[in-house]
Amino acid sequence: MNNTTTTDGVYLYCIIRCPETRTFGSPGIGDRGDTVYTVQCGDLAMVVSDSPIVEYDSTRRNMMAHTRVIEEVMAEFTVLPIRFGIIAPNAEVVRAQLLERRYDELCNQLNSLDSRIELGLKAFWQENVIYREVVERDPVIRSLRDSLAGRSPEETHYERIRLGELVEAAIVQQRATDAEKILGRLRPLVQQTQTSPALTDRMVVNAAFLLERTQEVAFDQMIQELDAEMGQRMLFKYVGPVPPYNFVNLTINWN
Repeated sequence: MNNTTTTDGVYLYCIIRCPETRTFGSPGIGDRGDTVYTVQCGDLAMVVSDSPIVEYDSTRRNMMAHTRVIEEVMAEFTVLPIRFGIIAPNAEVVRAQLLERRYDELCNQLNSLDSRIELGLKAFWQENVIYREVVERDPVIRSLRDSLAGRSPEETHYERIRLGELVEAAIVQQRATDAEKILGRLRPLVQQTQTSPALTDRMVVNAAFLLERTQEVAFDQMIQELDAEMGQRMLFKYVGPVPPYNFVNLTINWN
């Protein structure tokens, strides 16, 4: 954390619908362990803690402190999560320039999230599975690979480039096929799906889902079914409920 100033502001965690002043048990971000409390405006409240006006580093400790507060609040309230590191000059600025000025917009966003949760899913091919499948399924790739055996890299330079291109194209196609097989089973259970690009060669699905809380058990069961069917070639990493960052569009400016 860059301690270039000791002026205090308020660090923002999330917006909730709560007409009365509340405090929460999780300590605020930073080393001081400030109390987490609400700043009110009608039925809306911003969950905050006092904080020096500094730029918090994105360390695991700081990120976890931010997330712990939101997760505690989530246990009782629908939340509009605020991205990490936002500090307002003071509570009155939060009240006047955000909660009061954008009251209807914020109420509508909260309404859209009522009784809903976000779950995240990442799916990966098991180690070496996709390369073995590509070679087994594509006779052109298999023949070209076999033709390189025992020949020097210099002699087969362009053939190796061609092989790499064919394998890459086959992997892209198989990723799309496998991803749609997984997502197609989950879509009927959810309200919205947000997909993100694959982060590694083995990643097949990188998605977040917004669903009714009552559908969580059915969603869990579907993940278990997919794992039972595809576990020999696919690894599933499933998290949630988590703060619905992927389904909240909230920008904050002080002016």
